[in-house]
Amino acid sequence: MGAAEAIVVARGLTKRFGDFEAVAGVDFSIQRGEVFGFLGPNGAGKTSTMRMIACMSPLSGGELMVRGLDPARDGPRIRAGLGVVPQGDTLDSELTVLDNLLVYGRYFDLSRAVVRERATRLLGFAQLSERAGAKVDDLSGGMRRRLTIARALISEPELVILDEPTTGLDPQARHLLWERLFELKRDGVTLIVTTHYMDEAEQLCDRLVVMDHGHIVAEGSPLELIARYTSREVLELRLASGDHAALAERLRGALERVELLPDRICCYGEDGDAMLDAVHRLGVALDHVLVRRASLEDVFLVLTGRSLIE
Repeated sequence: MGAAEAIVVARGLTKRFGDFEAVAGVDFSIQRGEVFGFLGPNGAGKTSTMRMIACMSPLSGGELMVRGLDPARDGPRIRAGLGVVPQGDTLDSELTVLDNLLVYGRYFDLSRAVVRERATRLLGFAQLSERAGAKVDDLSGGMRRRLTIARALISEPELVILDEPTTGLDPQARHLLWERLFELKRDGVTLIVTTHYMDEAEQLCDRLVVMDHGHIVAEGSPLELIARYTSREVLELRLASGDHAALAERLRGALERVELLPDRICCYGEDGDAMLDAVHRLGVALDHVLVRRASLEDVFLVLTGRSLIE
């Protein structure tokens, strides 16, 4: 897919706050209709990048085109075609669920009839029709996130930016939210997502970039990144007692790659059972053993030298 199909194109994109360079000259493009993810720990630069795309923060350097427009000249036109789902809850707690959509929709110079028709439809999309008259304070966390997404869609944007959309939600609420996002993708809406959750990135994203200290350190589909940067299987170990660091050093002489984490040891190779046999031959007493497929969490560990949750 070429630049002609891209809805966002960045070249040398930079953001500075005084002497601190939050985004250090990154290049990427986002194609129309895809789900594109920014993955990284706090301070990696992903939120600063998203704010520049959303025309909420000016560039410090480089080039950025959004929907074929320059944010420096065409910020209002770009924002008119964007839906933004912020990380924090910005709903109006004094209004009902329905009124949150009706009031927000009027900011886009839409007629009352159009806003009401869209609001009614979006409440159905968010599975909140029965709560239309409820106050926001009476909603669960998952309901509030779905309402925030519905609000972001009231202008029928072609590009929606979601910053940590499922942070703090229980697994059932997260999966319901994923279903709503998949519906948007099927409708041709382009989604840009930041997340700390590896399973979320694997489930949602067609492509993603891994950011660390303001730089993009890898780009590709989740499966491409897993195949490129890590092994097929991972063996996780925890000791019943003893020194994890000392065991990791012993294992490095017997296995292909071993990483020491704060709470466990991860061993990487093509055959998890064969790795476990090698560990047993060392006569080590283990408290926890898990053989699993490699994931984006392992990719992040390889690329940055630390777990994403640290």
